[in-house]
Amino acid sequence: MGAARRFTTDLLRSWKVADEDRESAVLIVDELTVNAVQHGHADTTLVMALEDGVLLIAVSDTGACVPHRPPEGFDPDEHGRGTGIVRFLAQGMDVSLGEHSCRVDVALKVTAGEPDSRR
Repeated sequence: MGAARRFTTDLLRSWKVADEDRESAVLIVDELTVNAVQHGHADTTLVMALEDGVLLIAVSDTGACVPHRPPEGFDPDEHGRGTGIVRFLAQGMDVSLGEHSCRVDVALKVTAGEPDSRR
């Protein structure tokens, strides 16, 4: 997940996204990629686009969707708040479950300057 955080940080810096918005986006990407890795069972893909001040984030995995139960000794104060954090930060979130995939799409309003032409 460190690679996803670094990728997101570097990309959003090149797009000149404001620091506070960049931090929110990195937190969202981190939560979604951790969920995909923990609950998916195959490849994970991260896609981002910036359109008219809205950062679109999509995280998907190609694993079969299987219901999961909290493990024995699960402490809700320690785990299970990731999607709540994402929903709080984002302006929109959609979860699409397929027979062999799961995809989460998030929209986050951001303040951005002109993209860095060096990238």
